[in-house]
Amino acid sequence: MSEYAPLDLPDHPKLTHNITHFARALRRAGLPAGPGRVVEAIRAVEAAGFTSRADFFYTLRACFVNRPEHRAVFAQIFRLYWRDPRYMEHMMAMLLPAIRGVQEDRAAKPAEKRAAEALLDGQSPDLPETGPDGPDEETLIEVDASRTVSREERLKTLDFEQMSLSEIAEAKRMLARLELPVKPFASRRGQPGVHGARIDARRTLQAALRRGGELERIYRKRPRPRWPNLVVLCDISGSMSQYSRMVLHFLHAVANRKGAGWARVHAFTFGTRLTNITRHLATRDVDAALAAAGREAQGWEGGTRIGSCLHAFNRDWSRRVMGQGAVVLLITDGLDRDDPEQLEAQMERLHLSSRRLIWLNPLLRWDGFAPRATGIRAMLPHVDSFRAGHSIASLEDLATTLSQPDDAGEKARLLAMTAD
Repeated sequence: MSEYAPLDLPDHPKLTHNITHFARALRRAGLPAGPGRVVEAIRAVEAAGFTSRADFFYTLRACFVNRPEHRAVFAQIFRLYWRDPRYMEHMMAMLLPAIRGVQEDRAAKPAEKRAAEALLDGQSPDLPETGPDGPDEETLIEVDASRTVSREERLKTLDFEQMSLSEIAEAKRMLARLELPVKPFASRRGQPGVHGARIDARRTLQAALRRGGELERIYRKRPRPRWPNLVVLCDISGSMSQYSRMVLHFLHAVANRKGAGWARVHAFTFGTRLTNITRHLATRDVDAALAAAGREAQGWEGGTRIGSCLHAFNRDWSRRVMGQGAVVLLITDGLDRDDPEQLEAQMERLHLSSRRLIWLNPLLRWDGFAPRATGIRAMLPHVDSFRAGHSIASLEDLATTLSQPDDAGEKARLLAMTAD
C-alpha cells in the first residue's frame, strides 16, 4: 500500500458519510462492521490523519478487520470503493460471465466477487445490447438452463473457492443437513445373545451354582458392536483456507448430531503448527464454535509443514485419540515444504495407527491432476482412499467411502502415474 498517492478527501461530514457506506459494504460481504466500529473508524481517521493512502488503509483495516480471512475481502472493497474511479465497471466485469469473444485469462477471485456483490448490494448487472462503437455484430446465444438442473444440485458441484457470499451461506445450510453414518465393528468384548457363536462360560457357571451345580442351560454371547472415533486433520494454510472452513462447518454438524454412530469426533488444524480444536466443536452454536476454533488455531492462511505437524500429532495425540482404531480424515492439498522423507515416515506411522486413513484433496477437482508434487508422492502410498474434497457432493461421497472398505478412490490410478 506504500505506493499509493496522497489522498484528497473532502470535509469531515462527507468523510463520515463515506465511511458509513463503506462499512455497510463490508457488512454485506460478511465482516462484522457494526455501528460501534464505524464510530471507532471515524475517530481513528481523524486522529491519524490522511496524508497517504497507506495510512488511511491501515487505519480502517485496524478498525474493521480482526480475522485473517477477512483481509482479502477488505482490501478488495477498499480498492473498489476508495481508489478506483471506474469501480462500477470493474464490479460488472467480476460478476458477468464471459460469453463473447476471448474469455479472460483468469476468473475473478472469491474475494473480488464478494466485494463486488457487497458494493452492488444484490443488483444484477445487465449485458449491454450495443458495444462502444455501435450495435454488437456478434451473435449472442442465450441458453435457458433454469429447468435443466436445480439451484441446489448446481451448488452441490460448485467449488467452495468459487462460491459467492450468498452461495457460501446456502452451502453451509446444506452442510449442516449432511450425515456421515458409519457402521459399527465387532469388538472382542461380548454381550448376551441367544444365537451367539461363543459360549458365555461365566453366566453358564453362575447359573449352575445357583442350582447346586446342575447345568441346566448353556448361555451364549455375541460380539458387542463398537463405533470408532473420527479424527480429522485439517490443513488451514493459505491454499486450503476456504476449503477448511467449509469442512469444519460440516464437521461441527457431524459432531453434534445424535445417533451419527461415531464414538467421539476429534478435530485438529495444522499449517505450520498443530492445534487441537476438539473442545470447541462441543459448542452448539456453529458460528461461536468456529469463531473460537479460529482464534485458537495457529497459522491460518500461512505456510504448510505437513511432516512436522504429523510428527507432533503422532507423538502427542495418537495414543490418546486413536488407541481403539479410529477413522482418520486428512484434508490437505499435499503441497508441503518439509523434508519428504520425514513426511513419508510420519504418514506411514499415521496409517499404521488408524483403522482407515482417507485423504481428501481439493486439487482432484482438476481433470488433469497428476501427483507431481513431492509431498503428494510421499503421502499417496500410505492412505487407504484418495478422494476429492472441494464441494458438497465430494463430502456426500464420504458416506459411500465409509460404507465400502475397499473403496480406494483415485489412489490406484494415481499410483500408476507415479510408477510411470
